[in-house]
Parts: sequence; C-alpha cells; structure tokens
Amino acid sequence: MNNHELFEALEALEREKGIKAEAVLDSIKNAIAVAVRKYYNVGENNVEVELNQETRKFQVSIVKDIVEEVTDPTTQISFEDAYEKNKRVRVGARLSMRLDTKQIGRIAALSGKNLIHQGINDAVKAQLMEQYQSKLHEIVNARVQKIEPRTGNVTVSIDKNEAILFASEQIPGETFHEGDFIKVYVNDVVSSERRCTIKVTRTHKDLVKRLFEKEVPEIFDGTVEVKSISREAGSRTKIAVFSKDPNIDPVGACIGQRNSRVSNIVKELNGEKIDIIKYSEDPAEFIAAALAPSSVVRVDILSTEERTCRVIVPDMQLSLAIGNKGQNAKLAAKLTGYKIDIRPESSDLEETEASSDTEAQQPETESTETVAE
Repeated sequence: MNNHELFEALEALEREKGIKAEAVLDSIKNAIAVAVRKYYNVGENNVEVELNQETRKFQVSIVKDIVEEVTDPTTQISFEDAYEKNKRVRVGARLSMRLDTKQIGRIAALSGKNLIHQGINDAVKAQLMEQYQSKLHEIVNARVQKIEPRTGNVTVSIDKNEAILFASEQIPGETFHEGDFIKVYVNDVVSSERRCTIKVTRTHKDLVKRLFEKEVPEIFDGTVEVKSISREAGSRTKIAVFSKDPNIDPVGACIGQRNSRVSNIVKELNGEKIDIIKYSEDPAEFIAAALAPSSVVRVDILSTEERTCRVIVPDMQLSLAIGNKGQNAKLAAKLTGYKIDIRPESSDLEETEASSDTEAQQPETESTETVAE
C-alpha cells in the first residue's frame, strides 16, 4: 500500500458511500499502527502514524527509547544501534525510525491488509450509525435500485447507502420499478460485526404520521396534534387529531382545500383509505367518531378500568360498523384503546323490552339492585 493507493481508496469511499475521509482516518491510523506493532514486535506506544489528506502525506515511524543496555527490545534501542542510524543521538532521548513505502506495503500485504480494511469498515459502520440514528423513526427519500424477483425484496439507495425494503415491509399490492423514488420510514439501525444495516418499512403506522407532518403545517408546528393512529397497510388507516386552537378544525386542516393535503398522502400510500377522526377526551364521543363511516346510536362505557364498551348502531349499518372481516371495528378499537362490543339497535330494543317485562312481573313490594364493585 502506497500513498496513492491509500488516498485513492479514501476518495472512492467518499464518492461511493458519502463517507468523509476525516471520519475514517483515525481508524486507519490505528489499524496501521496495530499491523506495524505486530510485524516489528514493538510496544503499544512505539508506533507513530501520520495521515494528512490535504497534503497526501502518509508516514509511519517506529519510536524507541535510547538506552545503554536494552532490557525491553519492544520499546528500547541500544545507543550503539541508534548511533548507526543518527550520529546526533544521546542516551535518554527517543529515536524515530521512519519506514519507507516498500516496508509499509510489505507489512500491509503480509499482516496488515485485513486490519486496515477492518478499520475502514468499522469507521464506515460508526459513521452510518451516527448518520442514521438521527434519522431513526423519520421518513427519508429512497431510490429503487434493484428488485429481487424470487423474494420480492427491494434494494433502495439512501444518500449513497443501501437499505433493503423487505417484501413484508411493503404495502400490499404496490409495485416498484428500478429508478422509482419512494418514501420509506427508518424503523431501526442495527450494527453487526460485518455491517451496519438500515431497516426501512412502508407498513409502519408512523409512516402515515410523518406524512401528515410534512403535508399539514398545523401538525408540523404543533397546533394540531396526532393523538393516535391505527393501520392495516394497503387497506385503511384511522388517525385521531386534536386542535389546541379552538379556531382551527383539526379534521379540515388535515384534509385541506379540495382534499389537497390528504390526497397527496393517499397517493403516496398507493390508494390506502384514510379516516380522519376528531379526538375527544370523552371516550364515548371518541369511540362513536372512531367507528366512522358508520353512524352510532349510543355508546355505553362498561368499564373505564378494563376499557370496555358496548356500541349500538342502526341495524342497516351493522355490517358497515364492523367492516370487512371486522376491519373497521378492529381499527376503531386500536385507535381508542377500548374493547368494543357492537350490537344492532333492534337487539338493544329487544333487551330493553325483555327487561321491562321482567320488572312488570315483579311484586310491587319487592325491590332488586345489583352493585358492581
């Protein structure tokens, strides 16, 4: 390894991966020092490595203490041997012995190449970890690079770095083509022995939240707050919003004029339906709103501790309230945090009539009461 090869590698790293040379110089210097110490059997503090990208200076030296009698050859050199290298040396001083390019190349070839590569890899991983930790749980723009036909996994590039959008993390039904630009949610950044892996998704419910933050200024500045989200990716999302300003309608702010804001989000999510719900501190009111598009006759809160309720809906809207395969009811339950028992209005009337008949048959002198504790 010579000066030219080393600095060419650093420039390629910056060009291809977006990793600044400054970020890896220390790791390279440490790796070279380890290789030289191992090759020459010298002490930990007896190797000096100088790397300067601006001047392209690359210099490695072995430094030893000059002594009359050597007791530790890994850190010391005799005055006699030192004098042969430099006539102006003296006992008690330190002698710096610079290695030439051929020596460094030989060391790299025999014992240091892997260490140097490992040093670069470690620095790259550290840089990526730092870079993407700041983007964790955020939306980033990605470009589709490659689609694996067998698995359906998609390789995307993010700021010159690669990430895998697994088939399980894609919105059902969406298709990609090489060169497409998409938005992905950074779900996790994991560092292993070999690499730093950026985990991205398009199915996470917080992807929808971040999209609303980008499209709705009132959410971005905190005037409108997203209270909760429930989602079945590719099919339907329910989002509950609340306005801190009584003069601003949170639902209207999210929809935008002529549906402009929400339609942009629906387009990004491949046509996924979005129900925007006005949040309420009153659980009954919130649950009724969460079951949209169905209308609700009444909500009975059975237990605030166990968070259970019974919802009465018009008979003709029972299937709408429950939804296809129970989807609407499930999303409403996740949105509100309540277990929801949905019943048609007719069954509620039958229960009421049956209860009235039972009470009518009771003797006037008898009184019954049950208290739940």
